[in-house]
Amino acid sequence: METPTQAIILAGGQATRMRPYTDDAPKAMVPVADVPIIGYQLVWLARQGITDVVVSGGYRHEMIKHYAGDGARFGVHLTYAIESEPLGRGGALKFATAFLRDPADPAPVAVLNGDIVTGFSLVEMAERHRMRQAAVTIALSQYRSNWGVADLDERTDRIFGFTQSPVLPYWINAGVYLIDTRTFPLFPDKGDHEDSTFPELAKDGRLFAHRIDGYWRGIDTVKDVIVAGEEAVRHGFALGEEFRITS
Repeated sequence: METPTQAIILAGGQATRMRPYTDDAPKAMVPVADVPIIGYQLVWLARQGITDVVVSGGYRHEMIKHYAGDGARFGVHLTYAIESEPLGRGGALKFATAFLRDPADPAPVAVLNGDIVTGFSLVEMAERHRMRQAAVTIALSQYRSNWGVADLDERTDRIFGFTQSPVLPYWINAGVYLIDTRTFPLFPDKGDHEDSTFPELAKDGRLFAHRIDGYWRGIDTVKDVIVAGEEAVRHGFALGEEFRITS
């Protein structure tokens, strides 16, 4: 099996919805249980066999460099691809491919949005990617409602309870992709790949899903930061002192 050893983290977002956390910091540096999101991502990638990571940065990228350095303490080698102007996620991804250690590696490249914390098996995802001969495989997480729902007697409308944040029978983009290196030229120089490249690959039957059952949370709001921090402590995956932000 061609197991991925290279990854790209899209960490250029400013994330205005997450103020005050992002007033002076990129979204990837938002702390979850005192450790930046990107710290969790780098540790997870190293545990999944990734050796080389390109961080695609823009807004306040110097903070990521100061925190992550060359990646040695996380168990990976880090390279930085810094945009001189906002390119959009698809453009930033394509730009970052020029900084990969081996652009011709036959193994797929793992790509992460810089605002997720997860713990599923990337190796299992890679195996399914290979079996399907996919151009791109998208990790999907089952959708969990942000709202509590009333449990109703459909006949009488009597409420007999409430379910807080139930899991619903839908699957959402988890912001983790495995991408065949031959697919990168199809990505836009500027703009979002989810509006262009992915729909075209879907039409061609080359876009596949991997439904994950491990931990995943997208960090999109201040509430997400708080909940993810609580989950990190409760489920025992909070990282230690050596990964916390130092001045």
